[in-house]
Amino acid sequence: MATTRVPVVALTGHLGAGKTTVLNHLLLAPGARIGVIVNDYGTINVDAGLLTGQVDVAASIAGGCVCCLPEGGGLDEALERLAHPRLRLDVIVVEASGVAEPVSLARMIHSSGVANVRSGGLVDVVDAGAYFDTVDTVAVPPARFAAASLVVINKTDQLPEEQREQAIARIRERIHARNPMAHVVVTTRGLIDPALVFDAAAEQHPAVGLIQEELPLAELARRDAAQSIGADAHQAHAAAVSVPAAGPVPAGPLIDLLEDPPEGVYRLKGTILVGTARAPRSYTVNLVGRHIHVAPRRGGHQDGLVAIGTHLDEQLVRARLQEALTPSGEQPDPPGLRRLARYARLSA
Repeated sequence: MATTRVPVVALTGHLGAGKTTVLNHLLLAPGARIGVIVNDYGTINVDAGLLTGQVDVAASIAGGCVCCLPEGGGLDEALERLAHPRLRLDVIVVEASGVAEPVSLARMIHSSGVANVRSGGLVDVVDAGAYFDTVDTVAVPPARFAAASLVVINKTDQLPEEQREQAIARIRERIHARNPMAHVVVTTRGLIDPALVFDAAAEQHPAVGLIQEELPLAELARRDAAQSIGADAHQAHAAAVSVPAAGPVPAGPLIDLLEDPPEGVYRLKGTILVGTARAPRSYTVNLVGRHIHVAPRRGGHQDGLVAIGTHLDEQLVRARLQEALTPSGEQPDPPGLRRLARYARLSA
């Protein structure tokens, strides 16, 4: 059995940007088991009705901004509680205060001493209408985006219609000036597809067995959204491309794919067999933004790869995944195996 690590997603944003609205929307994902860590549980507007049966533990970190606490100052303790296997959480969301420094928070999560968690990316929410009056007020693009894997341009409905497209383009340009690799989605009312952020538990969510059942994740996400909040033209939907593996694959092309994913791919995941000089070895791989996590898996399990993102060129993405999953035959790939081993060491 694989060592399961719970992804930890940092949710940041300037005061009033809508990060709690994003969180409340994610809590609506059917069947999802979400742990939430907040600075001061009593002072934010997480929908209490959504917490029942959805969030196993709401862990409060006192002392102000989470990233200002010495040596984690309670973050690791909260992660330790929430990541306990008995809770079977799909994801842990750390909702930082509006004055939190995203770069510091991302560093804290990445360097956490909790063994069974991994970084699930940093989602930064910005208020499209107030952007240039709050987070971006000087000539240099905001440093906060350096740590962001996903940036949500929210409240776009509050922009004047005749200025909306140009304003969004300006914000996107500033984000990418600081971080060209940041994935950007545009939405209203915090409606982002949960598939961009996490997977739901195997026994509770229809997306399990995605590759084997060949069910398009985008369609599953649309069904979930329709059941939860009704169809909405302003929701940032995810698309997915799934490719099964036909046999052990060489390590080099797999690492090439993880290091340079197709345009629009925000998450990439899978369990595959990698050919070695002796016998194939099974690995789970997870890519979030540009953060790569690789872990050995016992039992020789293999399914394939799933790429998730927005505005995907599905034909191109499928071709890239198929290229990475071309069986290795009898040819070992020592350089690729060394690269794979390096990522496994860093992930551990």
